[in-house]
Amino acid sequence: MDRRVVVLSLLTAACSAGSPKQSAGITHDSAGGNVAVAAAEPSAAANLLGRIPVLEYHVIAGEKNSLYTRTAASFRADLEEAYKRGYRPITIAQMLDKDFRDVPAGMSPVVAVFDDASDSQFRYVEQNGKLVIDPTSAVGIWMDFTKSHPGWKNRAVFCMLNGGAAGHNFFGDNPKFGGQKKEWRFLKVKWLSDQGFELCDHTLWHAKLNKYSDAVVQEQIARNAMGIDSAVPGYKIRTMALPYGLWPKNRPLASHGSWTDPKTGRTHSYNFEAVLEVSGGPALSPYDAKFDPKKINRIEAIGDDIRRQLARLDSTRTRFVASNSK
Repeated sequence: MDRRVVVLSLLTAACSAGSPKQSAGITHDSAGGNVAVAAAEPSAAANLLGRIPVLEYHVIAGEKNSLYTRTAASFRADLEEAYKRGYRPITIAQMLDKDFRDVPAGMSPVVAVFDDASDSQFRYVEQNGKLVIDPTSAVGIWMDFTKSHPGWKNRAVFCMLNGGAAGHNFFGDNPKFGGQKKEWRFLKVKWLSDQGFELCDHTLWHAKLNKYSDAVVQEQIARNAMGIDSAVPGYKIRTMALPYGLWPKNRPLASHGSWTDPKTGRTHSYNFEAVLEVSGGPALSPYDAKFDPKKINRIEAIGDDIRRQLARLDSTRTRFVASNSK
């Protein structure tokens, strides 16, 4: 992804007619920080118009953090930071449905999104003739985290490529990429779906959509959706992440379009409810009148940005806080 400026200023959470009411004494002027909403405490007053952090990860590996790489230690530290601040994970699909049942009252939702489907995110190793998840991969770290952190469930989003180069093909398609075998690819995608994670479209091979014709844009998106369907037949893809955060010239094609296979003559259509951008800061609540599911902001896992963004949400008291009724 190209580096984007992470927006640190929090926009006003506007309340419109028909939006859920906040607790008494809460203002809507989050820009001024004058919001009487407690944060990170089980007894915190509900704030359904608050912001939701959507975290963006790429490669989880190495010994030093860089633009697209997060060390395993830093990734786990991010999870610890979110957990201790009272966040619990949900998917984008749950966000769209206003389904916060996985978030206890007084706590807040967080969405973790993994782009590009590298083997560092989901790696298998063979032990005694059986496949087990590599504990040093992102999925392995996540699963271990759930064991020691009650309430941290299998809720994350994997925005995948099924034709990417350098091992970015459903988490590795050659032993030279972390020892991964081609025949394991569909097993991983199905396992993620079965475990409650969300599958997301990220184009066939990470194309810069602003550089291509409408026909190529639709082929890139539709053929990747076909790949996901091959692994999990009938899976309804609801979310798409823009490679590099670049929109196609015909912006609506990012969320809906079709491609006709010249070999079979069959037309394959796609229709996504959500489109993820690269940056922009914490996302608006789905209860906010300004919320646009076709333009959801994210926080890139770069340096100390995640910790600073979460700390800012607390200091300005502008984070989403779940209520008793879900």
